[in-house]
Amino acid sequence: MAETINVSGTNKQEKYASLLPQLKSLAEETDQYAALGNIISALKYGMNFFWVGLYIVKNNELVLGPFQGTVACTRIGFGKGVCGYAWKNKKPVIVEDVNTFEGHIACSSESKSEIVLPVLGKTGDISMILDIDSDRLADFDAIDELWLTEVIYIIENIVNT
Repeated sequence: MAETINVSGTNKQEKYASLLPQLKSLAEETDQYAALGNIISALKYGMNFFWVGLYIVKNNELVLGPFQGTVACTRIGFGKGVCGYAWKNKKPVIVEDVNTFEGHIACSSESKSEIVLPVLGKTGDISMILDIDSDRLADFDAIDELWLTEVIYIIENIVNT
């Protein structure tokens, strides 16, 4: 298992390509929470994101799970905010400017843009939401969605085995 994360590259695609094998290595940890915690940390610091975390579906709401960044909202209702929207619609969401997203939940005024991806559980239902925030406008695009979908597969393998 990696003790440090070393991300190289001159663009985000190269950086993701450098990071992904290291995330797979972190996923070899047998304790689910330890593996998820390290993956979240590696994403935040490896890609220099403002905030990265998982929200776990519990009793028809999203409850804060492993995260790295500023203090966060602890509970999000179904369909509420960007995370709840992604959960309800069962698809990734990219928000270029969180201030233009109707119903955005402002956990931090420093967050400017966001990408959110659902994590499927064993039964095919959404079990978690991966939430990543940036302190820059329009910081996420199709490249992020493509590579973060690969990260979702890693997370699903951890939580569904």
